[in-house]
Order: sequence, then C-alpha cells, then structure tokens
Amino acid sequence: MSTPNPIIDCGNFTIVRLVAGAMDNNVYVLTCVSSQEVLVVDAAAEPERILATTRPNKIRKVLTTHSHRDHWEHGLATVVAASGATTYAGRLDASAISVHTDVLLDHGDTVTFGAVTGDVIGLSGHTPGSVCLVLTADDGIHHIFSGDSLFPGGVGKTTTPDDFRSLIDGVTMRIFDVYDDSTVVHPGHGLPTTLGSERGALPHWRERGW
Repeated sequence: MSTPNPIIDCGNFTIVRLVAGAMDNNVYVLTCVSSQEVLVVDAAAEPERILATTRPNKIRKVLTTHSHRDHWEHGLATVVAASGATTYAGRLDASAISVHTDVLLDHGDTVTFGAVTGDVIGLSGHTPGSVCLVLTADDGIHHIFSGDSLFPGGVGKTTTPDDFRSLIDGVTMRIFDVYDDSTVVHPGHGLPTTLGSERGALPHWRERGW
C-alpha cells in the first residue's frame, strides 16, 4: 500500500506532490481552496494515482512544463480523457507533445484555476519552450514549479554551450533577480529547495558550465 502524500497548505491553495514513474517524476496536484478546482503540473505517469487525489471533474487544467516524454507520456492522455481538462504547454514545446495542447504559453502569461492565478516564466535551454509556474501563497511566499529548468544544485541538463548560457541567463534574470530568498522551488524530480539555499552557488554553476 502506498503511503499518503502530505498536503502542503499555502492558504489559498494546497500542493500534493506525487513521485511517479520509472524516472521518479514529480507530479504536482494544486487545489484552489475556495473553489476546489485543480491544476495538475506534469501529469507524468501513474494517472490512476493522480486521479485518486481528487474528483476527476475538479481537474480543470493540466500544465506540462516541457516536452520531454517522461513528463507526459504515461499519464497526460489518461488524465485529460478522464477529466476533460484544458491542456497548457510552452509554445515552442507543444508540437513535441503527442496530446494536443489547448493553450500555448509564453513568458509573462498567466494561468488561473479557481481564485488562484499563477505567472508563467519562459526558459529556453533544457528545451526550447520550457515553462515554470509561479504561485503566491497567502503568506506572501512564492512557489515556483520549475520542471527540469532548475533543481537543487544547478540548472537542468543542456546539450550545447549556447543552450547552457540561455538557461543560466534566464534562470538568473527571470527567477533569482526577481524573487526573494524565501521562494520555494518545486522541481520536476527530487526534493524542493529555496532560492536562498541556491543563490550563492550561481557563480559556480556559471563557471562550471552545467
């Protein structure tokens, strides 16, 4: 029997993190407290577990952070079919996702579920059209769902020096230069971190090139 997944209560929304699939992907089930509407970030795998966290008709939107198959191949289609949810993904990544993307996202867009509105950050490097979603809790703390663009200990994997420079520049200017140290980063794999825990290492990340 799987253990219950803890609920993080942010006041205006809650977060449930599921670790799913062969690559231990993080699936985030975000629920608006006032309406109980749900946004799923990266319906990666084990769709039955995702659907079991809430009533399927409460899942109104599913956002895929980027086009790599481990973040959508084994869960997205089933979750969307069961819920009728609207799908979201970065404009430059959507064509590589086999499930149709209803809403194409660009940097600066917003995504709303119930009474909660999140800001979209576009980052190029791990993939051309990776996106992060930023939600602000009732206590003022920001929560960034970063996909594979930012992890504890570094940015996501890139394949060329140009891609690395694009990603490290984007993460620096659009995340670290904008949000304070209390900001929580919820990555696509592994445990969360804070910007305060990572900020001092930015020059080292840039120097080592990954």
